[in-house]
Amino acid sequence: MNADTVVTGMGVLAPTGLGHDEHWKNTLRGASAIGPVTRFDAAGYPSRLAGEVVGFVPEEHLPSRLLPQTDHMTRMALVASDWALADAEFDPALLPEYGVGVVTAASAGGFEFGHRELQNLWGRGPEYVSAYQSFAWFYAVNTGQISIRHGLRGPAGALVTEQAGGLDALGQARRQLRGGQPMVLAGAVDGSPCPWGWVAQLSTDRMSRESDPVLAYRPFDAEAAGYVPGEGGALLVLEREEAAQARGAPRRYGRLAGYAATFDPPPGSGRPANLVRAAQAALDDAELGPEEIDVVFADAVGIPEEDAVEADALRTLFGAHGVPVTAPKTMTGRLSAGGPAVDVATALLALREGVIPPTVHVSRPLPDHTLDLVTTPRRASLATALILARGQGGFNSALVVAGPH
Repeated sequence: MNADTVVTGMGVLAPTGLGHDEHWKNTLRGASAIGPVTRFDAAGYPSRLAGEVVGFVPEEHLPSRLLPQTDHMTRMALVASDWALADAEFDPALLPEYGVGVVTAASAGGFEFGHRELQNLWGRGPEYVSAYQSFAWFYAVNTGQISIRHGLRGPAGALVTEQAGGLDALGQARRQLRGGQPMVLAGAVDGSPCPWGWVAQLSTDRMSRESDPVLAYRPFDAEAAGYVPGEGGALLVLEREEAAQARGAPRRYGRLAGYAATFDPPPGSGRPANLVRAAQAALDDAELGPEEIDVVFADAVGIPEEDAVEADALRTLFGAHGVPVTAPKTMTGRLSAGGPAVDVATALLALREGVIPPTVHVSRPLPDHTLDLVTTPRRASLATALILARGQGGFNSALVVAGPH
C-alpha cells in the first residue's frame, strides 16, 4: 500500500462546529445544523434552508486589514489554514522558501462579495465598487490569500469541479508530494449563501424545497427530494512521510492511500460505470481490494435518480449490503467543494476513534438500494475508508484514506 502522503494537521469550519474536535463531537451525536437561512432574507425564494457556520466571528481571528478585501468564504478559509498549520505544530519558516505548496478548490468563488459590489455598481455608481472586487470574487482567491498570509511560495493550484473539487484538490496535492514537495496545505472551503449564489443553485432545480429541516435532505430515502446547500470546509496539512519524520511531526491522522477521478460529460452524465471506474481506480492506486474497505462516505446527493446511480455503483463494487455506508453531510448540507474535504477529515477521525458517524433524517431507506446505511453511530474496527464525490456536469472523484501505520 502507498504510504507516502500523511495528514499531520487539519482545520475544519463546518456547520457542525468550529474546529475538528467540535465538529466530530456534534457529528457523532447526530446534531443536525440545517436550519433557516440567516445570512440574507430568503423569504421570497422556494428554498429557504441551509447549513450555515454559526458562531464564526472573523474579527476574532483575522487582522482588520484583511476584512475589507475578503469574502466570507475566504475568511473561513484563512482561519482554517491557521488552524491546520497550528494543529500540525508547524512554522512555515522552518522549511525552504518554496517548501510548502497550497492547493484549494471552490465551486465559484466569493459570490457574496461580488453580489454586494454589483449592487454598489448599479445602485450607486462605479466609483463605489471596491478595488478588491478584482480578485475577491475569483475562485482561486483562497489559494492566493492563504499563500500570502503564511508566506507559502511552493507550487499553488486551484480546482473547479464543483462538489468533486474537495477530493481533487487533495489528489493534486498528493501528486506534488510524490514529485518531491515536502508539504502541501490542501482542501476546500466553499459556499457563501447570498441571493446571487442562491439563484445560481436554484436554476439547477436540484435544491430541496421542503421547509422542515428534518425532512429537507434525505439521501437514499423513499422521500428524497433534493439537497440542502451549506457553507464551510476543511484544509489539511499533507506531508511526505519522510518529511514529517524529519521535522518530528507530533501526530498523523492517517494517510491518503489512493485517489482517482473520471469525467462523464453531458448529455448522459451520471452513468454508474464512470463512478465505479473512479472508485475502482482509487482502490487500485491504494493497492486494496473492495473487501479491504471498512466504510464508504457517500456522495449522497438526495436526488432519487442520482442516489440510485450511486447505490448501483456501490452494489457493483461491494455487493448488496457489502460495506457500511454513511453520509454525515446530512447534518451540514452539501458544502460544494468544501463538503468532500470535511468528509475526508471526518473519515480520518472515524478511523482514529473506531466509530462510523451516522446518516441522519433518513427514516425510510429504499430497500432496492441494498445499502448497509449507517443511521446511528456504529462501533467498528476501521482501518480504511472510501470517500466519493460527484460534481455537477459529470465529475466523479474517489479517495481512499487509511489509518497511520
